[in-house]
Amino acid sequence: MRYDVVVIGAGMVGTAAAWHLQKNGSKVLMLDRKLPGLETSYGNAGLIQREAIHTHPFPRQITEMVRVLPNQGTDIRYRIPALLRYHQALLQYWKFSTPDSVKKIESEWQTLIAHCTSEHQTMIEASGADELITRDGWLQLHRSEETLKKAAKTAIEDCEQGVEHKVLSLDELKAMEPNANFEGFVGAIHWLNSWQVSNPSALVKAYAKNFQEMKGTIKESNVKEIRPSDDNDSKGWQVVTDKETYHSDHLVIAAGPWSNELIKPLGYNLPLFPMRGYHQHFKISDKNTIHHSMFDMDKGFVMGPMQQGIRITTGAEMTTMDAPKNFGQLKTVLKLASKILPLEDAVESEAWAGSRPCMPDMKPVIGPADKHDKLWFAFGHSHQGFTLGPITGRLVEELIHDKPLTVDVKPFNAQRFAKKQSLNYNI
Repeated sequence: MRYDVVVIGAGMVGTAAAWHLQKNGSKVLMLDRKLPGLETSYGNAGLIQREAIHTHPFPRQITEMVRVLPNQGTDIRYRIPALLRYHQALLQYWKFSTPDSVKKIESEWQTLIAHCTSEHQTMIEASGADELITRDGWLQLHRSEETLKKAAKTAIEDCEQGVEHKVLSLDELKAMEPNANFEGFVGAIHWLNSWQVSNPSALVKAYAKNFQEMKGTIKESNVKEIRPSDDNDSKGWQVVTDKETYHSDHLVIAAGPWSNELIKPLGYNLPLFPMRGYHQHFKISDKNTIHHSMFDMDKGFVMGPMQQGIRITTGAEMTTMDAPKNFGQLKTVLKLASKILPLEDAVESEAWAGSRPCMPDMKPVIGPADKHDKLWFAFGHSHQGFTLGPITGRLVEELIHDKPLTVDVKPFNAQRFAKKQSLNYNI
């Protein structure tokens, strides 16, 4: 069967791209090995982060690097095989993390973040998913006066970028979340115009359902190969799966951390590397009910109210995609989290784990491929794919349909890594 566009990837980014394309007149097929919202977009903190206008540079201060080296932190851990496999991409990451580079990168990154809530709102209204959304922000907890003052100073500067906040005293924090034990904390930043999602997977599924209601097609298949069409009369793409071969005019790669392995046979080798995260849910009771997601800024983990229970989400683990799960980081996080909230009964027998697709310059890849016509990339959003999926999807649709662009995509093109294509970035 032939389609105008095939989108590979059914997470937030792929679903949003398929939705926008179908809504604007294309006949779209969305392919993934799992149904929408069951991979990376399932496991996150459930936040649409309007305040996330800053990137996360590689540590360059000696004190910070020394802190990370023992590999016992709750915010970041690493495995040696991953450091060896991705060392060239990590070296680039370090190089891109100079203050001057970060300043430029963030100015480009902010052009996407500025549209995150408004673009989600369009899709939320269309899909009738408003019951999943809470629009009263989230809490960034601080254990030291120094980090709180620094964060408050930055938050004031961020107001120019449309970010809204309030600095909370310890008493105000306790009044907002009376069930939490804030011993050891000094206060918080309340990010006011970021949104909480009570079930991230359900939101992706709602968008996907609305896509189907617009006559879009979803297929659950393993993609084996993508290749240019051999039909001289119709230049386009063939997507070979374990069930069928599909034909399309355009092909969008939005497969998150799996994207690079799909395009490598076509001669692309982008410096994408995965960062793993873990989460586990605990049953909600009268003793641990909270109304806002809370991020322990000094320890690097999130506690959030979800439909499934209180979700405890770790920081990042630098590891390979196929590495076995290691729950050491999560266990350490749970010890800290249980001092803040009573966490008695786990919902799942085993914690969830999944990987985020990261690029060394901390920006996603959005735009056309340089070696093939009608091949489009939309991946590498790091920890913000859930936040940035709808604006990315809109941009993909505008590119394919040759419309004026809501955001300049030049800073996000794949060709920015062209000089480094000869390096061996293994996935």
